[in-house]
Amino acid sequence: MEYDLEIDNVVEQIKKNNAKLVCLQLPDGLKPEATKLVKELQTKVDCEFVVWAGSCWGACDTPINLKDFDLIIQFGHSAWPFY
Repeated sequence: MEYDLEIDNVVEQIKKNNAKLVCLQLPDGLKPEATKLVKELQTKVDCEFVVWAGSCWGACDTPINLKDFDLIIQFGHSAWPFY
């Protein structure tokens, strides 16, 4: 993959949250890489992944009805500060 998707950080968050069902939300430009991303993550963690096929216009565009997911990982263009 030619993008830095911070795979180690994603793996750390999945393990930290003991997530078993993870939603991956990618902007349209990264959606063609979704299969590679899922395959790489599956070699590092034991959980199921769902790739959100809907829109992704940033942190304000979070999928609705997230109650079924243990964790949502949203990939974007800029870092989001945690407080």
